[in-house]
Amino acid sequence: MVVFAGQGDARRSMELLWAPRVVAPRTGPGPKPGLSVEAIVAAAIEIADGEGMGALSMRAVGERLGRTAMALYTYVPGKTELVDLMYDRTLGELPSVFSGADGWRTSARALADALWDLHLRHPWLLQVSPARPVLGPGEFHVQETLLRVLAETGLPLSRVRWVVAALFNIVRGSVQAAAESRQAAQETGQSEEDWWYARSALLGELAPDLPARFPTVAQLGPAVDAASDEPYLEREARLSFEAGLELLLDGVEAAIVRQG
Repeated sequence: MVVFAGQGDARRSMELLWAPRVVAPRTGPGPKPGLSVEAIVAAAIEIADGEGMGALSMRAVGERLGRTAMALYTYVPGKTELVDLMYDRTLGELPSVFSGADGWRTSARALADALWDLHLRHPWLLQVSPARPVLGPGEFHVQETLLRVLAETGLPLSRVRWVVAALFNIVRGSVQAAAESRQAAQETGQSEEDWWYARSALLGELAPDLPARFPTVAQLGPAVDAASDEPYLEREARLSFEAGLELLLDGVEAAIVRQG
């Protein structure tokens, strides 16, 4: 399921994204608190975090707030604008400062780790396509933070922008595999270990010549590490992320040396 942002009315969406942020009213016993854009966005994020984007609707958000869907439309025109607000507000959770004692490389690693954690904490972010940016303050905050950290390399910003794109794609591509590993276990009711053990046994029975036919693949070793408690795909995704990040940073260091 891919969601494209920026489908609603352009002016209304941008006004909502850039309006001064209002603290959502505290909920609890007593009269119903007044609605606000922030309260609606916060409830929508809770639904997407807990149940996925498929469960998100204006009606579901209204029910969570004890209101009807119609009561929300005064604040947010519709679901498309709501997705823009959710996405941008969540990107705003990324910390602003990454100061590594050992220089730009430590800062870049810490920033990449924070992006990984952000996407794993809100896996629905991965369903919002970056093909249509929302152009909100949260999105600009992420871009500014990435550029500022990697500008410490001393490379021209014209080159740093491509490093930013590569780093972001490494994080997003790797964390998607980890997020989908968790989602698969939840939606199918079968753990990753049970799934692998059932099929690896059948693979050995039905394709005994597999190592001979695919010798390079066979050198990778068994797909499941019995000594690890971490799901295989999630572990592989994290290792892939770390390896890809280190290779990228090695390339940046080589570019710095070439620049002199």
